[in-house]
Amino acid sequence: MSYVVTIDGPAGAGKSSVAKRAAKELKIKYLDTGAIYRAIALILAKSEITPEKKEFLNEALKEIKIELRDNSVLVNSFDVSGEIRTPEVDSLASIYSALPEVRAALLTLQKEQKNYGSIIAEGRDEGSVVFPDAVAKFFLTATPEARAKRRYLERISKGQEANYDEILNAIKQRDLNDSTREAAPLSVPDGAIFLDTSEMTEDEVVNFIVQHVKEAVKE
Repeated sequence: MSYVVTIDGPAGAGKSSVAKRAAKELKIKYLDTGAIYRAIALILAKSEITPEKKEFLNEALKEIKIELRDNSVLVNSFDVSGEIRTPEVDSLASIYSALPEVRAALLTLQKEQKNYGSIIAEGRDEGSVVFPDAVAKFFLTATPEARAKRRYLERISKGQEANYDEILNAIKQRDLNDSTREAAPLSVPDGAIFLDTSEMTEDEVVNFIVQHVKEAVKE
């Protein structure tokens, strides 16, 4: 029997790393929805199709083909995995993902993934809009300061330039954008387990999720 697990939450809550590890332990697929939106934002921006150009947006979306392959993200057969993991694309993703046209275009792509086996999907509205019937739902959050510190340390560890105050301000702005947007605003899905991870280690979060999913699937 295949099943779906969802992990939602604000930017910097650790959803991606937790979802990847939980998927590995549960031996199911990981659906990186954030990468999908980042890829869309990157290509639209490169094509100079701003959110205001509604007359070109739908046509452009029809021409974009996204493929998720293990740790790679391909757009029209080009690997953009490295390009989408930058602060600039962070901001772009927040802007473009608020557009109803973009969310509608990618909703079907996400829903289809469950046809290929059990998955764990993370994002902003996975448990509320994309997979409302998921067998287990989680909402991960943490204080803006805790999330900014994690993202700061992550970038430093990768040899990237990072400024804590800039990251903190960007996270607060992203929170505002995601919670007030018209299309599928960030919210705690019905039936989701709320986890404040400010004082939790990643191991603790992963173990909690894995054990809960195993129990839910067994039932």
